[in-house]
Amino acid sequence: MSGQGDWCLIESDPSIFTEMIRGFGVSGMQVEELYSLDEDSLTDLRAAGPTSTVLESLPLVPVHGLIFLFRWHKEEKPSGALVTDDRVQSMFFAKQVITNACATQALLSVLLNASHDDVELGKELADFKSNTFSFDPAMKGLSLSNMDFIRSVHNSFARQTLVEFDDQSKSKEEEPFHFVAYLPIGDTLYELDGLKEGPVDLGKVTSKDWLQDLRPILQSRMQGFMGSEIRFNLMAVMSNRSKYLYRRMQELGKAEPNLGSDSQVAVLHEELQQCALKLENEEQKAARHRVEIIRHKHNYLPLIMEVLKVLARKGELVPMVEEAKTRASRKRKADSEPSKP
Repeated sequence: MSGQGDWCLIESDPSIFTEMIRGFGVSGMQVEELYSLDEDSLTDLRAAGPTSTVLESLPLVPVHGLIFLFRWHKEEKPSGALVTDDRVQSMFFAKQVITNACATQALLSVLLNASHDDVELGKELADFKSNTFSFDPAMKGLSLSNMDFIRSVHNSFARQTLVEFDDQSKSKEEEPFHFVAYLPIGDTLYELDGLKEGPVDLGKVTSKDWLQDLRPILQSRMQGFMGSEIRFNLMAVMSNRSKYLYRRMQELGKAEPNLGSDSQVAVLHEELQQCALKLENEEQKAARHRVEIIRHKHNYLPLIMEVLKVLARKGELVPMVEEAKTRASRKRKADSEPSKP
């Protein structure tokens, strides 16, 4: 695997992935963390408002793909059959030829294979998809590695660090963490992993909800790691929830003149308030995420250096360092002592 210019590590954070989507010029999408694949969690993730007694159906916010983070093991067997036929050319699957690019590749695997009307790629990604459509996976991966626009967006989320050092204590045998994508394409469920020779066919989508078909596959994979690894992360790439909540509120508003009783109107108003509360929560969450991204990208080193200089001039730096050393020594000593029954 080559460098093709430096690509930074990306944290498994939904706010970062959502901001990456915007950076790529894609609109109408967001990323949410999934803590469980049980029925209640999936319903909460996608519900566009409360279950209504006024309107017949509750629209679900579409989930276009899942991004799974796990510790990569070279010997792990695929969960299905590797695709080597013409289907490879009918989807966007790129071999990973760049170190540290798996986060962006997993995200692009979902975005560039999504066919829903909510997904608006924007000019840069739409042109990239069109220009590389006929390429084989290796050439798609190479084209991705040479696209400055994609690398620039990826690297804009590098965490600012004060000091970088080689951790000699880390085991050389320890495998890195890796991102892959799960998504339906047509009537088939796939795992797209740029480190594999091709897409992995996980079987036909037999349920109205493809996540129901994926659940046992993903749970089985996690259980296979339980003896050696318990650190996983799962994120859903989905349509914008605020858009669907706003649409739900419009539907409820239009239904009010047709209601036949005051009790139905009261129920509708209560449902409108719940939708408005959910919409406000989404907006507040988006605002928090924007602040987190600003803090993530900001370089605090100049400020820290100035604070250290001021403390040194006042003669306070050395005493603070010595005090910190003393506290650390006491803590190590306390930790090493056997606990009393």
